[in-house]
Amino acid sequence: MLTTLLAIHLGTGNILLLLSVLVLGAILISRLGAKYGVPGMLLFLIIGMLAGPDGLGVEIGNHELAEFLGHLGITVILLAGGLETQMEEAKRVMKKGLALSLAGLAITVLVTGCFIHFVLGDKVGGAGATLLGSFLIAAVMSSTDSPSVFSVLRSKRMHLRENLDPLLELESGSNDPIAYSLTLILVAIVANTDRFALNGGPWLLGGGLVFLVLVWQLAAGFGIGLAVGFGARWLIRRIRLESGPLYSILILTLALLSNGLASLVGGNGLLALYVAAIVIGNMRDLPFKKDVRKFFESITWLAQLLMFLLLGLLARPSHMPAVLVPALLLGIFLVCVGRPLGVFLSLLPFRDLSFRARLYISWAGMKGAGPILFAMCALLSGIEGGQELFNIVFIITLLSLLIRGSTLVPVARWLDLCIEDDPEVETFGMDIPEEMGMLRDHIVTEDDLRKGPTLRDLHLPHGIRVVMVNRDGRFIVPHGSLALKVGDKLVIIMGDTEN
Repeated sequence: MLTTLLAIHLGTGNILLLLSVLVLGAILISRLGAKYGVPGMLLFLIIGMLAGPDGLGVEIGNHELAEFLGHLGITVILLAGGLETQMEEAKRVMKKGLALSLAGLAITVLVTGCFIHFVLGDKVGGAGATLLGSFLIAAVMSSTDSPSVFSVLRSKRMHLRENLDPLLELESGSNDPIAYSLTLILVAIVANTDRFALNGGPWLLGGGLVFLVLVWQLAAGFGIGLAVGFGARWLIRRIRLESGPLYSILILTLALLSNGLASLVGGNGLLALYVAAIVIGNMRDLPFKKDVRKFFESITWLAQLLMFLLLGLLARPSHMPAVLVPALLLGIFLVCVGRPLGVFLSLLPFRDLSFRARLYISWAGMKGAGPILFAMCALLSGIEGGQELFNIVFIITLLSLLIRGSTLVPVARWLDLCIEDDPEVETFGMDIPEEMGMLRDHIVTEDDLRKGPTLRDLHLPHGIRVVMVNRDGRFIVPHGSLALKVGDKLVIIMGDTEN
């Protein structure tokens, strides 16, 4: 009765009430995840499951709408990730990142697909009975989730040595579009096996089609992303909008335009959007850059939260025990064999990366909303065993968020790859524009006062200015003759100044 009542309410528009209650609960409980190093995404997923058909009885009957909302969510996440990608950092790891997202993903899919077909077989559902179907399952599981990784690291105020931060971010941002394309192509082939079995069989025709279509999708997506990105730069420099929010909406619209244009010609829309976002985000003269980043940080959190809640609502835990054993076996294989092989083999040409760094990259390949969303695409296509595939992917993702998410920081410390962040800069509540330069704080020591007690005696280099002094909780506007004391806290701005 409760299930029927809630389903009726959801169909009449009260889904906003349900989502608001779920989001409120997810936000309140997210503090618990930050305290124990558990990704908030895992908690959002669990809350969705508790409210779903096997919990409170909420059931979303329209899976097509859920898939659309999920696709929209991953689009926003990729867009924000692209805007945050700094090309100066990305250039240093570009070859490694592309090797991981191309060669590493291909190796993982091939090895895992063979394991599924020859070891697990139809235990993972009807798709696993055929080799192409097994590769489909492996492709669905091949993407990684950088937002989940970095939400854990940032909650502990940590970075990683050996440029692993930009490397993991670049790999995740670029392998999602590739995994999505590969999934859609294999879904189309598996769903139409009879057509591809003519004149040469599924191996020759299907394999050749996968390669050609994938190359076209990536090339078209990359090209359109570049074109829209540089076109957006040209437009942004020539118009004058009144506020940061308008620029944020303009960037969101242009990025979605690149997605739509790429999809129109059969290209990879997610890749086009990601490339366009990188090009736009690296504009040195982007107006209201700080406001734009805050806007996309907020909607990224909202997108992730809603995606995991939605996917949790779609889960049926009562149906999952039937595939629990094959899901666990597949998950163990991915962690111990599939992902490490892909990482170590694809990074063989790069001698400047230590063994411990490669080991951590293998461990940090955490699963997120991407695989579940891709499994939903397979489920909606009507392929045999689609529901079993969704359940298996859901179990593996849930365990990945739980086990890997709670051990990311301890493993990084064990491998001596952690760099603790500097304490947050004290700005005394001031909102200083990013364009003014880099912000630093400094506590005055006896050594600073050796040449004299005044601010002028510090002889600060050109381009460095003290903008505020905090003395025992009292704020002082600085001037050259201000007498400093040991323990004074200075806010320093570092940037270009006119001669």
